[in-house]
Amino acid sequence: MSMQATYLDRTDTHVLVIDDDDRIRQLLQKYLGKQGYRVSGAASAADARAMMNGLRYDLLILDVMMPGEDGLSFASSIREHHDVPIIMLTALGDPENRIAGLKTGVDDYLPKPFEPEELLLRMDAIFRRTGRQAASDVVKFGPYEFDTKQGLLNRNGKRVQLTTGERTLLGLLARQAGATVSRYILSENIKANSERAVDVQMTRLRRKLEDNPSEPEYLLTIRGEGYRLVSEIG
Repeated sequence: MSMQATYLDRTDTHVLVIDDDDRIRQLLQKYLGKQGYRVSGAASAADARAMMNGLRYDLLILDVMMPGEDGLSFASSIREHHDVPIIMLTALGDPENRIAGLKTGVDDYLPKPFEPEELLLRMDAIFRRTGRQAASDVVKFGPYEFDTKQGLLNRNGKRVQLTTGERTLLGLLARQAGATVSRYILSENIKANSERAVDVQMTRLRRKLEDNPSEPEYLLTIRGEGYRLVSEIG
């Protein structure tokens, strides 16, 4: 019999991996993705905070030792406003650091190095214990609601028709709402011939969504980087 929790479909469970080590972050994203979880990654506390401004995640996997704001400080600040489960990762295995992490309100603690399967079991245990429901797939911004799973956009309850390219573009931005998505990543995912083609697609999308496309409120250009969707937690 499978040990997977029967009340929680992993495909509806969104996990955020926060680790400045690209190798570990990408390894976990790939592994957990294969296990059925929806997984996003952030390389710093600042990136994670921006992403959490736009989407609600079901669980955070958080490294302690990061440049800038460290994991302990980030976990402590998150606990002031969120009850999202947190599993802390650290190369520091001594009791003092474990206790410090638990005092911030994290749910579990896993010292590096570790087996990804052990992390998976701890995640499933947290969801079984809490009975936590998956985060909503709906991202809200202004009068709009975008269902990232179905690719449907509504304005004040009325459907807004999107082309396939517009739907893909908005979906990429919505899944990383609050964070900047590079023009290169967008061009690769919408199968554009160039980054310039992304700009053209964005212009068309703004004409449908923005009251004043030349001064957008929701689909922002981040000069030299890419685009960002300004949203609220739904």
